[in-house]
Amino acid sequence: MCLIVFAWQAHPRYPLVLAANRDEYFSRPTRALHYWDDLPNVLGGRDLEKGGGWCAAHTDGRWAAVTNFRDGAAPQLSAPSRGDLVRNYMASDKRAREYVDQVIGTLTDYPGCNLLVGDDRALYFVTNRAQGINRAQARPVRAGLHGLSNDSLDTPWPKVERSKSRMERMLASQPDQLIDALFDILADRSTADEDALPSTGIPIEWEKRLSAPFIVAGDYGTRASTVMVVANDGEVSVQERTFGSGGVELTRRAFSFGTATVTR
Repeated sequence: MCLIVFAWQAHPRYPLVLAANRDEYFSRPTRALHYWDDLPNVLGGRDLEKGGGWCAAHTDGRWAAVTNFRDGAAPQLSAPSRGDLVRNYMASDKRAREYVDQVIGTLTDYPGCNLLVGDDRALYFVTNRAQGINRAQARPVRAGLHGLSNDSLDTPWPKVERSKSRMERMLASQPDQLIDALFDILADRSTADEDALPSTGIPIEWEKRLSAPFIVAGDYGTRASTVMVVANDGEVSVQERTFGSGGVELTRRAFSFGTATVTR
């Protein structure tokens, strides 16, 4: 997952509005949005290579999403999969704060990553690259509009700022077709100007390609766009669109379920 924009406790009807793109090599085996066979109360896409997930929701209202931290370093082959952080939370019965307390001590064992861990009352941002070094840190996410890519929460990369601005305008206008409006934000293929690009240890031509919210880059690119909306009455709607090489749309899936009424 390489771009997540979300409104947390910032809308009168929806305590959570989230839109996320997962970028990955097309050769990596993946299963689209579904209820997991081994965890039937969990809804999300699944990495079939390591068994983890990048964005998933439990029918009890808990959810998690992960992004890589891009610093130019290659992960060690023996390191655990970042997708395990999502799967392990979904497999537990812990609240968000409990899981954060549990995982923070082992987080530096993983390749560079950022993790969002939420339930119906709290949301935490967790990273093992605090200030860009191999150090774990967690903090509660304040109410408001946020963006996360392959650096820290709300780092003002061009695609983060552009997507946040579009979500802010969209939520203010309260469109009738909320889900479609969120997918429109994720479908933005425009790249940033070179003078606005971050420096993350990769060649400038790749910085340019990866600066688009929706990436089209040969054998690598945006493979899934996911939208999740939680309403005040606990109704959770999750939709996903998957893509192949060249940004060609492959599938659309939509699910919804009810949880306990959200406490704000």
